Amino acid sequence: MITLPVIDILGFLLLAARWTVLLSIIAFIGGGIGALLLLLLRYAQPKIGVRIMTLYVEVLQGTPLLLQLFLVFFGLPLLGIDVSPILAAGVALTLYASAFLGEIWRGCVDAIGRGQWDASASLGMKFIVQMRYVILPQALRIAVPPTVGFLVQLVKSTALASIVGFNELVKAGQIVTNATFQPVVVYGLVALIYFCMCFPLTHFARVLERKLNQAR
Repeated sequence: MITLPVIDILGFLLLAARWTVLLSIIAFIGGGIGALLLLLLRYAQPKIGVRIMTLYVEVLQGTPLLLQLFLVFFGLPLLGIDVSPILAAGVALTLYASAFLGEIWRGCVDAIGRGQWDASASLGMKFIVQMRYVILPQALRIAVPPTVGFLVQLVKSTALASIVGFNELVKAGQIVTNATFQPVVVYGLVALIYFCMCFPLTHFARVLERKLNQAR
C-alpha cells in the first residue's frame, strides 16, 4: 500500500480530468451538429425525415449508453477499423448526445406557434431561411435550460468511458484507489472535481436564461 498526500492525489486526478473535459466537448459539439442535422431533416420536405429521426432517437434512447459503448468498441474492429478507447468513447457519446439533443430541440421548435411558420412563409422565406432567422432564434430561449442540463448529464456520463480503458477521471480514481487503498479520500475528491465542473454550467445557464428572457 502506498500512502500519498491529498494534494498529490488531487493533482493526479486533475490531470485526468482534462480528458473528461475533452471527451465532453467532443461529444457535445459532435452531438450538437448531429442533432441539428436531425432537426433539419425532421422539418424538411419530404416528411420521411420524421420517421428517420423518430427511429434514430428511439433506438439510441431505448438502449443503455454502456451497451452502445460496447457495440462501438467491439463492433468497429469487425469492420476492419482500429478503435482506440477515446475514439470509441467519442463516437458512442456523440451518437448518444445527438439523439437526446435532437429530441430536446425538437420539443423547443414544436413550442413555437404555427403562426410563426405561416408568417415567415408569407414573406417568401424558404425552409432554411425560416429556421435560421425566425424559428431557431425563438427556440433558443426555450432550449437553453434543458440543453445545459443535458450537458451536465453528459459530463457525468463520460465516467462510463473507463470501462473500455479510457483514462478519464473515474479511471484515474480507480488507479489511485488500487495503489493507495484510500477509496473514501480518492472518490471524495473525484466527486468534488465533478461538482466543480458541473456547477458553473448550471449557474451559467440560469444567468443566460435570464438575459435571454430580458431581451424579449
